[in-house]
Amino acid sequence: MTHDQSEENLHHRLGWLMFLRVIIATFLLGIAAFIQIKGTKSLPDESINRVYIIIIVTYFLSFFYLLLSKKIKDLKLNVYIEALCDVSLITVLVFLTGGIRSIYSILYSLVIIYSGLFLGRRGGLVIASASSILYGVLLDLEYYGLISPLYSSTWGFDVSAGYVLSRIFIHIVSFYIIGLLISFVVEQEKRSRALLAEKESEFYQLDLLYRSIIESVNAGIITIDLIGRIKSFNRAAEEITGFSFKDMENTNIDIMFKGFSKILETAEKEKEKGSGIGRHEILVSGKEGQKIALGFSLSSLIDSKETKIGYIVIFQDLTSAKELENEIEKSRNLALIGEMAAGLAHEIRNPLASLSGSVQLLKMNLGLDDTSKKLIEIVLRGRDQLENLVKNFLLLARVSLNNNEEVFNIKNVIDDILESVRHHTDWNENIKVIKERLYDSSIHGNKTEINQMLSNIILNSIQSMPEGGVLTIETRSDSSDDENGYMEIHISDTGCGIDQSRLSKIFSPFYTTRESGTGLGLTIAHRIADSHKGKLDIFSELNKGTRCIIILSRKGKRSST
Repeated sequence: MTHDQSEENLHHRLGWLMFLRVIIATFLLGIAAFIQIKGTKSLPDESINRVYIIIIVTYFLSFFYLLLSKKIKDLKLNVYIEALCDVSLITVLVFLTGGIRSIYSILYSLVIIYSGLFLGRRGGLVIASASSILYGVLLDLEYYGLISPLYSSTWGFDVSAGYVLSRIFIHIVSFYIIGLLISFVVEQEKRSRALLAEKESEFYQLDLLYRSIIESVNAGIITIDLIGRIKSFNRAAEEITGFSFKDMENTNIDIMFKGFSKILETAEKEKEKGSGIGRHEILVSGKEGQKIALGFSLSSLIDSKETKIGYIVIFQDLTSAKELENEIEKSRNLALIGEMAAGLAHEIRNPLASLSGSVQLLKMNLGLDDTSKKLIEIVLRGRDQLENLVKNFLLLARVSLNNNEEVFNIKNVIDDILESVRHHTDWNENIKVIKERLYDSSIHGNKTEINQMLSNIILNSIQSMPEGGVLTIETRSDSSDDENGYMEIHISDTGCGIDQSRLSKIFSPFYTTRESGTGLGLTIAHRIADSHKGKLDIFSELNKGTRCIIILSRKGKRSST
């Protein structure tokens, strides 16, 4: 217990002491009034009137003690003054109510008790000594006839010296015994308080250490009871999930981690089979609706009696790790494509060039009928398709057919692409093109690659609208004019859209939903955006359309890939 707490406790006890003094004085007042009303002759009227005076003085002193406690800040000095005044008043009360025969000598014990409680052993013994002296002096003066109780003129009686001495001895012994006993109780209380304060301090230190450890770890830690209600979780858990403990306390963990109860049941069955509670993964939604991949383990929460009272859930955010795994997988696929492209380019291009040249000579030198010309045209279109396929392989493997970077106007590039796609076989006259805020903004990069990237995306949008629709192209630029700025290109359509289950696979090589597609267009576009330190995001809903957002750095410097 701190010094301030001890002072506050003493002030509180002192207030109770003043209140009890008023209660006792009121009780005595009631007794005196009862005696006077009933008209008993146990005490003469003069004696009762003086008892009233003592009671009134007691009320007055209680008020005086209250003011004194405000003026004198030393609580022990206050208690000494109150105790000595009380002992003196009790001595006067004993004198007025019969002297040696008075039953109110018992009130000395009350003063000794509260003195011991407030002042300890020394204070209790000091007040016991003062009580002994005053009571002994009173009885001696009465015995030797120096004073006479008010009732003596009416009652008159004689007492022996042995009786007086025994009364004094018994009271003195009882006063000191009470003082010693109460001091023993007070000392025990102090030891108990000190031990309790020490234990509280140790507990606080342990609790502080526990909280420091729990709050310092980067892993989320949640404790739940046997029915799945959340009882605690740390700072890392709040940061990972976005939920605060105040909002989630005593709520079911399924509200935060949907389907967690089923995982818990599975873990319990595994434990019963002897395989233990292992590592699990779950995909949850954060407070803002974002998807979070969590890896977590479960442990039983045991109390001091070795009884299971709940579970401890320790988890980590694996979202970044999962994204990195996906990127690594894509890189592996691209590396494989690169190896394939290097071989295919050599094996296909040479015979393809020979075949193409031979067909062209045949077409020029031979007089062919219409049927033969159509067959020649089919061969040449096939040649073009193979040439484009090889070109896409090389572009995917190396990203660039040439490494020349230049400053060019993005609006001109988009206009050229829109002009060329109007002659594409997939173009539909019912497609409406809207150009919003298409600024004459310059960008530094490989014009051929960026042209290829935008062409692939715009062509995909056109192919998703075979019956017609709206194609919207918009450019956005930050307010910065220096080379560290960026540009956004938004390309959206009202086509068939992409199902959410397929959206995560669209950048994978050879993944396509079209029979005639190669599955390389978006893979190449994503690769080009990465090589320009940019970003390509695609948002889509089935039957509602698709929106592509390309972010390109104006600086245009390539990454090391």
